[in-house]
Amino acid sequence: MTAVTPTRLNREARLAAAGEMPARSFLTRNRFLIARRATQILVLALFLTGPLFGLWIAKGTIASSMTFDVLPLTDPFMVLQMLAARHWPEGLALIGALIVLAFYALVSGRLYCSWVCPINPVTDLAFWARERLGLQAKGWQPRPGTRWFVLAMALVVSAVTGAIAWELVNPITMAFRVVVFGSAASATFVAAVFLFDLFVARHGWCSHLCPVGAFYGLIGSGGLLRVSANRRAACDHCMDCYAVCPEPHVISPALEGAKKGLSPVILSRDCTACGRCIDVCDRIVFRFTHRFDVSETAEGGTHRSNCSGEKQ
Repeated sequence: MTAVTPTRLNREARLAAAGEMPARSFLTRNRFLIARRATQILVLALFLTGPLFGLWIAKGTIASSMTFDVLPLTDPFMVLQMLAARHWPEGLALIGALIVLAFYALVSGRLYCSWVCPINPVTDLAFWARERLGLQAKGWQPRPGTRWFVLAMALVVSAVTGAIAWELVNPITMAFRVVVFGSAASATFVAAVFLFDLFVARHGWCSHLCPVGAFYGLIGSGGLLRVSANRRAACDHCMDCYAVCPEPHVISPALEGAKKGLSPVILSRDCTACGRCIDVCDRIVFRFTHRFDVSETAEGGTHRSNCSGEKQ
């Protein structure tokens, strides 16, 4: 699967033919997308080696596991629900939650969403299908704070019922069960997310509803790994980065904020660090960096174009 649309390819072909840019290979246009898929497959493969080959690398689930019988890893949002439900986690679960919490707080919280979460390929596939079916409109869009409401309600319901409420319906857990255990019942939840993103709201689940993404965004607010529009002066305003970004509102301050003295670094906690803006930008405007990198280059000049790539 590739998120590079026919329109995108036609635009690149025209600009390359006109000598305005070198032609880019498929791998160049999709390198971070391919890397994310490889990482997501690897995470699931760690759990499959035991049942399939008798080589137990990771035991448990994506929410709570033990790797090589040494490294405990636990979803801190699940532990938070356990505490709300008045269930004190075991020592290893707490240690695993602290390890995960420290990693994503230091690096980037929503890195989990785009590089680990098994639902991400499902929602990316829905986005790809929307483009192929010509469903370009955003559709119904939940209010910006909806995912925070869902997060709060998950904790409230856990507190009231004494159960880990969100894990009973969590599509992430369901996707894991589908892949590792072949659960047909869990596939219903995964299909619901796919159909919601396909027919109801573009990027609807991950960008507007998922409380897990909201939680990881919160703990990773100060994370070091960031995307920077360090060559924003070279931007020709083709809007391709906005078109592929699951959280397009994070781009504007960095890309368009030069006149206001804003940093070229995307500092929003909503950024998933997926790298798609880096992949699709033929002007090489974006790159991965750290949150304290304020360097910027004016190379390339300023070009203005419409979305088809024709200069105005």
